[in-house]
Amino acid sequence: MRPIAIYVAPVGAAPVAGNPLTAREIAEETIACAKAGASLVHLHVRDEQGRLVEDTRVFRETVEMIRRESDIIIQGSTGGMSDLSAAERCTALQVDGVEVASLNLGSSNFGDGVYINSPADVRYWAQEMKARRIKPELQVFEPGMVETALQLQREGLLEEPLAFNFALGFPGAMPATAKGCLFLSELIPSDARWSVVHHEMEDFSFLAGALSMGAFAIRVGFEDSLSLGGGRSATSNVELVRKIAQVVTDLGYRIMDAAEARRQLGLKSLD
Repeated sequence: MRPIAIYVAPVGAAPVAGNPLTAREIAEETIACAKAGASLVHLHVRDEQGRLVEDTRVFRETVEMIRRESDIIIQGSTGGMSDLSAAERCTALQVDGVEVASLNLGSSNFGDGVYINSPADVRYWAQEMKARRIKPELQVFEPGMVETALQLQREGLLEEPLAFNFALGFPGAMPATAKGCLFLSELIPSDARWSVVHHEMEDFSFLAGALSMGAFAIRVGFEDSLSLGGGRSATSNVELVRKIAQVVTDLGYRIMDAAEARRQLGLKSLD
């Protein structure tokens, strides 16, 4: 029974019913998701209107409330389409309790726009994470970004085990297909961990397929999609976590708790 980690990204960009925005709402939703099987939560620094900001007040409150009741791994994001500077985008790294951070490895098309992550900014964020002993989760939107990660490793900015996240299905970037996912999984080092995000998924079939290819983790949450499949939409992130947890166990895998995920990712124990 291979262990699988479930990640959750609970805050969506669109103002829909059930989307948590306040510090307490996000913390309570995260704690409930952890009880349902999630071992890592992905959080952006936002204000209480959901806008990406450099002010970490709400983010700090959220992290503190989560940590009082849960050992879930807390991941701070350095991404998101915004006008924030490179320094402002990594303010999550300054907050105690953040153990992992997303590191976007390059620029890609996004609908009619461009998601800009310049090589200089990527290196800057990697240096900041290393200095603060925060584990980078390496965000891959296109195949060439894997080589960027390997170059950063050669420069001594990344430490093993490398943790990749294949962010697929974003408009204008690499689609969420089994062939593409398998291709990416074969580009990375054999001892690396990898997870998958399926942007705007309509059902769980792609995530289930990724498990059979060797995924370490799969991610769900309002940031990615509200769909429960069959034309139904979730009213909470907990529904999505419970649904993917059922998929994991139905396929014969077991759900990894936060303590085991920490060991697998090379993170320090909370004890």
